[in-house]
Amino acid sequence: MNAILNNCASLEELSVKRLRGITDGAAAEPIGPGLAASSLKTICLKELYNGQCFGPLIIGSKNLRTLKLFRCSGDWDKVLRVIPDRVSGLVEIHLERLQVSDAGLTALSTCLSLEILHLVKTPECTNFGLTLVAEQCKLLRKLHIDGWKANHIGDDGLIAVAKHCPNLQELVLIGVNPTKISLETLASNCQNLERLALCGSDTVGDAEISCIAAKCMALKKLCIKSCLVSDEGMKALATGCPNLVKVKVKKCRGVTCDGAEWLRASRGSLAVNLDSGEVELQDANASDGGGGGVQDNGVEFAPQAGLNQMPPVAPSIAGGSRSTARSTSFKARLGLLNGRGIVACTLRRWSSGNGGSQS
Repeated sequence: MNAILNNCASLEELSVKRLRGITDGAAAEPIGPGLAASSLKTICLKELYNGQCFGPLIIGSKNLRTLKLFRCSGDWDKVLRVIPDRVSGLVEIHLERLQVSDAGLTALSTCLSLEILHLVKTPECTNFGLTLVAEQCKLLRKLHIDGWKANHIGDDGLIAVAKHCPNLQELVLIGVNPTKISLETLASNCQNLERLALCGSDTVGDAEISCIAAKCMALKKLCIKSCLVSDEGMKALATGCPNLVKVKVKKCRGVTCDGAEWLRASRGSLAVNLDSGEVELQDANASDGGGGGVQDNGVEFAPQAGLNQMPPVAPSIAGGSRSTARSTSFKARLGLLNGRGIVACTLRRWSSGNGGSQS
């Protein structure tokens, strides 16, 4: 790795996954920064036991714009604390299944150019850390949170986002329980909000959907999954959100085919996709992992520019075989082909449809 970094002076993007040759523990040799540090714009680290060996490279890449860290062991707060003093132009940060807390978010809150933030299954991150980010990173336009049903991020953090991030265009909440209070504040203050996904929430029902319908004037894409929504919520969408072009509803048992058909008939130009999820009961019971969060909600994150949805966690980092990892990846692709990855498909289309705004 150091040979590459020392000799590839024009390297702009580095992605490293499951690198096995790094010495474990304190004896690990630091990686970077090298000559490539001056040109690197994107660093992506996935499933590394000793990913923090790349700390010198991350900190030394002064022109870094995108940092993506997925399922890398160790305490990442230490690395994140140093980043703002060395890297001033970070625009996009993805943190998934990391040991990172509000201390790390406090450091990232000083990245004033931040526009895209993903917090996926980082249960030590709370409303406090999100509030600090929102108060300082006023350019934020895309926010994805998978709260993993921990209830550490909720109304307080979302209200802070609503008050301080008026440029927000895309909001994805998975395993988070917003109420009408925060959703109304978001709808009123974030008047550029065009894409909204609410998945696996115990608090989103017809009243919350009615609030969105009445307040979100700019909304174009809405995805609702595993929420307490019924046909009454669909009726509210019939007369609200004047710019709405697509609605996807999955595993919301209160929404019937009649309700979806009625919404289609009421707004002829609106694309309505309904999947009750009944045929997936067997698949859910037999699914691999059972780790909760995104996978339990049927949301599969596949690597895409901007939204960076990852596939289900490969078990190799926990000692699984390569064949198991390939099997898991195959199942993920097969699930998408069968229409089971509704949120992944939805967000992928959003990403491709808005690729110009990310570049």
